[in-house]
Amino acid sequence: MHAYTKLNLRQSRQLEAFGRKVTATAGHLIGPLGDGSAQQQYQNAIGEIHRELRRPLMQRSVFALAQSSPRELVRSTLSVPEIQHRALTYLPDELLANIPENHSTYSLFQGFRATVPDEEEEKGKHHKRRHGRHGSRGQKLLGAVAADDSKGPSELRDLRGEKVTLDRKLEMMAVRKNMCSSEIREIDNKISNLNTMRKLVLDRLANLEQEELELEHDLHEVDDKLEVLQEELEDAAALAQKSPVVGTVESADADEPGSPEIQESFMSESIYQKLPSPKSKRKRATRRISMPVLHEHLEPGSKIKELPAHEDVISALDFDAPFGTMVTAALDDTVRVWDLNAGRCMGLLEGHLSSVRCLQMEENIVATGSMDASIRLWDLSKADYLPPTREDNNINKGGSSENEDDDGGSVIHRDQEDDSEAAPDAIIAEAPPSSTSMQDCPLFTLEAHVAEVTALHFKNNTLVSGSADKTLRQWDLEKGRCVQTLDVLWAAAQASATIAAPGSNGGHNAGGWRLPGRQTDASADFVGALQCFDAALACGTADGMVRLWDLRSGSVHRSLVGHTGPVTALQFDDMHLVTGSLDRSIRMWDLRTGGIYDAYAYDQPISSMMFDARRIVAAAGENVVKVYDKTDGRHWDCGPGSNAREDISSVKVEHVRIKDGYMVEGRRDGMVGAWSC
Repeated sequence: MHAYTKLNLRQSRQLEAFGRKVTATAGHLIGPLGDGSAQQQYQNAIGEIHRELRRPLMQRSVFALAQSSPRELVRSTLSVPEIQHRALTYLPDELLANIPENHSTYSLFQGFRATVPDEEEEKGKHHKRRHGRHGSRGQKLLGAVAADDSKGPSELRDLRGEKVTLDRKLEMMAVRKNMCSSEIREIDNKISNLNTMRKLVLDRLANLEQEELELEHDLHEVDDKLEVLQEELEDAAALAQKSPVVGTVESADADEPGSPEIQESFMSESIYQKLPSPKSKRKRATRRISMPVLHEHLEPGSKIKELPAHEDVISALDFDAPFGTMVTAALDDTVRVWDLNAGRCMGLLEGHLSSVRCLQMEENIVATGSMDASIRLWDLSKADYLPPTREDNNINKGGSSENEDDDGGSVIHRDQEDDSEAAPDAIIAEAPPSSTSMQDCPLFTLEAHVAEVTALHFKNNTLVSGSADKTLRQWDLEKGRCVQTLDVLWAAAQASATIAAPGSNGGHNAGGWRLPGRQTDASADFVGALQCFDAALACGTADGMVRLWDLRSGSVHRSLVGHTGPVTALQFDDMHLVTGSLDRSIRMWDLRTGGIYDAYAYDQPISSMMFDARRIVAAAGENVVKVYDKTDGRHWDCGPGSNAREDISSVKVEHVRIKDGYMVEGRRDGMVGAWSC
């Protein structure tokens, strides 16, 4: 190893000597050529180079240098630790290009000093005071103590030191503020990036739900084809069993073309083939298999759809599920069925002789109560409606957005703001629905009231309706007839007779009707709202009373007193009952005690109210829907007039429904909006 080192050292010295000769030769060549001494020196240098190159040791050195790789050259020049250090500290150009520019006015050391708590600094001061002799030399070297500060009285030195300390603290405060501002800007950038990613994921979710809906439609079609084919096979087997057995011997008259048997069989077969089979046209169920979840991830208050549903005031509306089927009624004497996912009208429910005042939808069954004193039930699963596919929506996007057909055609306006979160398709122009799309939907009609039906509710096979004839009627939906009639005035008179003292009216009039604390609105419905469950019935009337009935006995077992105006809406669950009234208040009652659990009021009368697991929504005579969050007690507005960036609509909201955070509201101008709530 030692000999090898000496050999390398000798080769390097010879290379250095060879390089000096080449340098001298080049210097003479660049110099003036007219001098004879320069020519002689040039020839001498060339001769020496030739002699050097003829040496075997020099030739081996040049040959080894020519055969050496770059890695061997680097290893021979640099040591192993130096090579490792350069490899670890190397940064590619991609990383260097992404280094942000330094806009901070403070150094890294100042930022580090600013992060040290003041308590540690105070501890450091006490430590320095204890061991001041050890740090005196360092302070002098760093110039911490100025020469002029050592002069003067001790009080002056203390004040100067305190001033220096306060200046340093003030500087540290500025550094900390700058660090906080930088963190806030960094967080804002992260939030912006996350919002962008969230919008992309929302679009992906909307596309997945659309594909899921198309798969459900394909599944329904396959089920229908399977059912039709199965029935055709069963019919063919039944006909084969009923067909007569043909004998082996036939008469000559039967073989003739004009024989009666041939003509009869020919006519029967041709007629059988030409008559339309009732099983050839299957009805597609409108109930979805999977429930959409897109609205749950939208920002609360985001507009999903807006439909020009009617030409007059919306009188009633309801829907079965988010992005499902909706039924609307208005004072233009029409009842329309809507596909909320596609935003198109499926058809019209025709049969009532006047406007529909109340309706309810449960899955595919719809019950409507009209001003013609009748109640009709409909089965929407029998509707002849084919939901549009994505290709249909793409074709219809090019249509006009200003037209609406008189037969029920609809135009969908989606929120076009850049920062709003809504479903993907923006504007869809639809063709009018077929006039026969709902012709198979009517089930039966219930007729017993003698005045308009203002409220109804059904659960399972029981339906209860309230009318302006001051009666409540219980209906058996299996038999299609009225099984019980409840007289509200008689029940109020019985209750007042048991409470009032003999010889006094007990605060009631001659008919036993309770006089409210304020004048009753003459235009208010006598039965404003009701809901039934099993044998329990809750009914709100124009006197402000909420009566709880037992349908088994037909009597009132509890009356809730509190409202001073007609009750227009109510709903109950297992523990609470919520009511809305024209006295501008919404009251929550405890069904176990009969007392008021909570209450709040708005500026205008309540015309409609409903709640789900989290929120209570109400239409309170404004251009917005009033929302009360039961979890945190927060009140906020949702609807057409809640967004300050849009043109604030002055049209009042009349009716509102909410299910699983998906809210639908109907207005006085016939518009219907769907919102994420």
